[in-house]
Amino acid sequence: MNYDVELRNHLKELRSFHIRLAIAAIFVVLLFCLLLARFFYLQVIRSEHYTTLAEANRIAIMPLVPNRGLIFDRNGIALAQNHTTYTLEIIPDKVTNLEAAIEELATLIEITPEDHRRFNKLKRENTRFKSLPIRTRLSDAEVARFAANRYRFPGIEIKARLLRHYPYAELLSHVIGYIGRISDKDLEQLERDNALENYRGSSHIGRIGLEQSYEKELHGITGFEEVEIDVAGRHVRTLSRTPPVAGNDLTLSLDIKLQQAAETAFGDYRGALIAMDPENGEILAFVSKPGFDPNLFVDGIDHLNWRLLNESIDRPLNNRALRGVYPPGSTFKPFMALAGLELGKRTFSYSISDPGYFSLPGSQHRFRDWKPGGHGRVNLHKSLVVSCDTYYYMLAHDLGINNIFSYISQFGFGKRTEIDIPGEVAGLLPSPDWKKKRFNQNWFPGDTISVGIGQGYNLSTPLQLTFATMLLANEGIAYRPHFVKQIHDNKNGQVYAHKAKPMYTLDIKKENMAHVRNALVDVTRPGGTAARAGANTAYTFAGKTGTSQVINIKQGERYNANKINERHRDHALFTAYAPADNPKIVLTVLVENGGSGGSTAAPIARQVLDYFFLGKMPEPLLAGTAGNPQR
Repeated sequence: MNYDVELRNHLKELRSFHIRLAIAAIFVVLLFCLLLARFFYLQVIRSEHYTTLAEANRIAIMPLVPNRGLIFDRNGIALAQNHTTYTLEIIPDKVTNLEAAIEELATLIEITPEDHRRFNKLKRENTRFKSLPIRTRLSDAEVARFAANRYRFPGIEIKARLLRHYPYAELLSHVIGYIGRISDKDLEQLERDNALENYRGSSHIGRIGLEQSYEKELHGITGFEEVEIDVAGRHVRTLSRTPPVAGNDLTLSLDIKLQQAAETAFGDYRGALIAMDPENGEILAFVSKPGFDPNLFVDGIDHLNWRLLNESIDRPLNNRALRGVYPPGSTFKPFMALAGLELGKRTFSYSISDPGYFSLPGSQHRFRDWKPGGHGRVNLHKSLVVSCDTYYYMLAHDLGINNIFSYISQFGFGKRTEIDIPGEVAGLLPSPDWKKKRFNQNWFPGDTISVGIGQGYNLSTPLQLTFATMLLANEGIAYRPHFVKQIHDNKNGQVYAHKAKPMYTLDIKKENMAHVRNALVDVTRPGGTAARAGANTAYTFAGKTGTSQVINIKQGERYNANKINERHRDHALFTAYAPADNPKIVLTVLVENGGSGGSTAAPIARQVLDYFFLGKMPEPLLAGTAGNPQR
């Protein structure tokens, strides 16, 4: 039997094995070299980068929010302050089922539907914020209940916050303003202003009033704390700390007791009052009635209160002293009188015969005087004392609108005073150019006649009237109205006082100014339109009454307040300064739908002046008690 035997080539197989072994070894060495290269890259070349990342996982930079600066009145009484409270806050990104978590949370802490709605509103408006409050001002019991159950609520925590508080609420709402939650729009603006870094950790910003205009002063400088954290994100220890610097404190020129006296004197009426020091432009009192409670806005105002404020017929959110525009009425006449004297259209002795109306040449339309039958023979002095409309109809016709506009604009009409809170409107001192642009209409002679008594297109704010009256009291010297008297810098302890400098001085002949000022003193004496308000004073004061029409009265009809809806009645105005020979206070009172200036606005001013000079507390004036008498 034959067998085929295959002989193996051991040398060949051994050589093949060695080749395979060498290839495997080379492959392993290459892999090891790559691993070494990677180690070298990570440990040497990228060492600093990964060390930083590691430290970042272990070390956190926490912002330290500064205390907001305080606001005081001129006597050191706090008008805006801070207090500590506990807030329940949610980080939406860390909560899996937000609605379910809030529902479960409500079993421990009371969360009303309004709280829920406010939280959802904040979540929509503040997408760049990590932590948003759902409840503020927690009680100690609520804090304890949540602390015991905190493990059940990841992404929800209790924080200690400083909340702003306004102890005088409505009394100063339009001056102090309020702070509100920072929105995405605010963050975008801060980013444009290169101020975003200083607001890290901050949740509120000034909204209106001094809180807004002095935001940079009040906010302070944010501090930082470098802390070590464990893998669970818990604070282990503090490595370094840069303390925050509290915002600067503001001392205002306002006197809160004078403010309270003015509010009391107003009683039930709506309107505005401004008291100012004519020697430097300091605002002593600033009333806009009705006001609102700024504390409602600090946490985010609820829907019900917002609707009540926003839809109220009394418009409490409107700053009447700064933004309310009204025909100045007869308070415009002293400036018309100066225009007539300075531009040579009138002399001290020139007089007219007042039949109780004025008609333009060739026209049968009668511009009526407020007094039926007129005032008889009237010169410039008497025209101011009795507030004769006919005299100023004629003067306006003789001056012409261009002279009226160019001369009276020097007193600040139709311009902003640049007071140090936002929102001021410019009012309107009309001109032919304005009417052409606004209505595409020509100016008519009748338009000029109405402007002459502060009516027609003429519109002023109470602040503008105060500014213009200051120029009368100061014999032509103007100061910028302002609230902030001094700033206390909490960083260096320095106090920076406001240094009042005249804005400008009008070139007015002394005898002309004296003649008008003397007439304004007689306005408050027997025979003047403010005689009742000026009776039995321990000081002399000058003033001018005014009545501002709300609706037009048809030709041939007479105004009767009792037959007109209360909201359609005339506005009452009064401007004053005292003492007449050395003024220390300038005052403007506007009472919406209050009737005549002499019967409503002037008595309010008298009570405020009595408190200012004599310390006598006012008695409130009841709405509807004023009648129809003198203008």
